[in-house]
Amino acid sequence: MSQSVRTSPEGSARALSEAYDTALLDLDGVVYAGGNAIAHAVDSLATAHTGGMRLAYVTNNALRTPDAVAEHLTELGIPTGADDVITSAQAVARLISEQVPAGSRVLVIGGEGLRVALRERGLEPVDSADDEPVAVVQGYGGPDLAWGRFAEACYAIARGVPWFASNTDLTIPSARGIAPGNGAAVEVVRIATGAEPQVAGKPLPPMHKETILRTGAERPLVVGDRLDTDIEGAFNGEVDSLLVLTGVTDGAQLLAAPPQHRPTYVDADLRGMLTGQPEVTGAGDGFRCGGWTATAGRDRLELDGEGEPLDGLRALCAAAWTAAGDGSCALDAEKALVRLGL
Repeated sequence: MSQSVRTSPEGSARALSEAYDTALLDLDGVVYAGGNAIAHAVDSLATAHTGGMRLAYVTNNALRTPDAVAEHLTELGIPTGADDVITSAQAVARLISEQVPAGSRVLVIGGEGLRVALRERGLEPVDSADDEPVAVVQGYGGPDLAWGRFAEACYAIARGVPWFASNTDLTIPSARGIAPGNGAAVEVVRIATGAEPQVAGKPLPPMHKETILRTGAERPLVVGDRLDTDIEGAFNGEVDSLLVLTGVTDGAQLLAAPPQHRPTYVDADLRGMLTGQPEVTGAGDGFRCGGWTATAGRDRLELDGEGEPLDGLRALCAAAWTAAGDGSCALDAEKALVRLGL
């Protein structure tokens, strides 16, 4: 995939699980939600794996270790080894190890996932700014992370110690709804210190580097539900992506996506990995996919036809993204999306 501006979802004559050698799958909102497997995820992943596609699970959540994530996936019916899991904790630990001597002490503001990742890179986790750390690393520590941990980070940063963050996702899904993520905690330290961390997680290059190093993928497909992490990460890594609509992104957000947030493919759930993808073609002043034709007027998107709702969404994406490219259309797609049930 090039960095040129995408104006339409792409089609694929081959099943995506055959066209790509490795799926780099996000977890929350893609494979599971609230700890439970999302509909069709288990069977779809099993079929893709049986067909020869490698499955790797890539998460910005730095709290759990790869062993713990793999155990959870296996319990859900998705046999997984720790080597199949890549976390932002691993990415940030590598980033730190490239800048400090082996054996250095690192102040940890977060959970066990960070500690394990640091030890893997030959670094020593510590808990206090008075332990003479050479770096501070901050990752999601769960709802019980004590407020005093942020103070320890601030003390060390004020002494000139460099600050690293696993990721800056402002929110994280939970069984009860949307909760503050590591990005919200990073903001606490940023406001108190005025400092800026080096960030490793999606959508930034250190995370993509980590996934490629650990998987050896030659033709990867990023599969995610978030435009600002999964899809932008694929854009930054210049690889293709599949957006599934089982997580945080809805139709309106997709239609309004800026260039770096536009996926290569769009589908309802992980069954989209097992099929080809329909082509979007030009049709007069608009775009056609399946039985639907979408056009962009001066102040609205128009949708005509009938058929598979996702085909209508794909056609709408082409109309919206093309119009956004030349600034000629103030996009209002509410009626079209309601008609599609999206």
